[in-house]
Amino acid sequence: MTALLEEHAGLEARLADPDVHADPALARSLGRRYAVLSPVVATVSELTGAEADLADARELAREDPAFVAEATELEARVETLRARLAEQLVPRDPKDADDVVVEVKSGEGGEESALFAGDLLRMYSRYAERRGWKVEVLSATESDLGGYKDVTVTVTAPGNEPDGVWAWLKYEGGVHRVQRVPVTESQGRIHTSAAGVLVYPEAETSDVEIDEKDLRIDVFRSSGKGGQGVNTTDSAVRITHLPTGVVVSCQKERSQLQNKARALEVLRSRLQAIADEAEQAQASADRRSQIRTVDRSERVRTYNFPENRISDHRIGYKSHDLDRVLDGDLDAVLDGLRAADRAERMARAADEGAT
Repeated sequence: MTALLEEHAGLEARLADPDVHADPALARSLGRRYAVLSPVVATVSELTGAEADLADARELAREDPAFVAEATELEARVETLRARLAEQLVPRDPKDADDVVVEVKSGEGGEESALFAGDLLRMYSRYAERRGWKVEVLSATESDLGGYKDVTVTVTAPGNEPDGVWAWLKYEGGVHRVQRVPVTESQGRIHTSAAGVLVYPEAETSDVEIDEKDLRIDVFRSSGKGGQGVNTTDSAVRITHLPTGVVVSCQKERSQLQNKARALEVLRSRLQAIADEAEQAQASADRRSQIRTVDRSERVRTYNFPENRISDHRIGYKSHDLDRVLDGDLDAVLDGLRAADRAERMARAADEGAT
């Protein structure tokens, strides 16, 4: 605990130094860590004061019964603060403050799956809008009816909040199943199809080193809607990382150099995510729903249009407000997933403490 208090004081001193703010990335990193520690420091301060008050009340109660009730109230207050501190001290996901890359890919179901992939992208975009986040499309392959065969976006949050985009959207990775009557269905029959979502934190440039000899870089003509020039120059870039087979592309910028630089950023993030999974045994549990294949049997969530129902199979969540969810109101289901994750972390910390 002393180390955390000293770290908080050190961060406060550094953030007061104007030279630190000359480096926006450093200032943001320090600010986010400071924001994580501040609630812990506040709780420690409250707890210390409450424990001192409780000691005084108990001493006074030995001589004057009038202080017994006050001592009882303070005992309850101390227990509440201790429980809060214990929860705050549970190890956090170190990437919770990070921005993310989101990939949505159509799977089983053909054109209907591509349309559903578009629905998912809109859902995340509306959710991001509600939270004041920014969504940028890096690359997209549209289907004939206006859906997406695949689309990659970045989602970024302003400010220094301890809970960034990853803290919320990391639960979205997995296979999402939809049940509805497709626009291509003439008989009115309900079909089931699936789309896959992959979410990973954006890596810092210094986190992953990439050898140019390991890359195959292809340029191609941008596709999709984008105004004049989009389809007339070979500005889009596709990068294949040969050792892993990871492929990323970017067609957002008009400049080939800009697209290459942005694609490399995404590649670093993908490679960092792969490295995290390889190095940390717990990473597979933290990302237990990330997709590997877009197979309906691996579903994490089902969207049932006839019943206006959404079901998250990991926590048994069900609600009949699918229309609101698809319009970006994800708070209830994400709150449930965060609560389950927090409970799991606290249980794990308790087990480790017991051993």
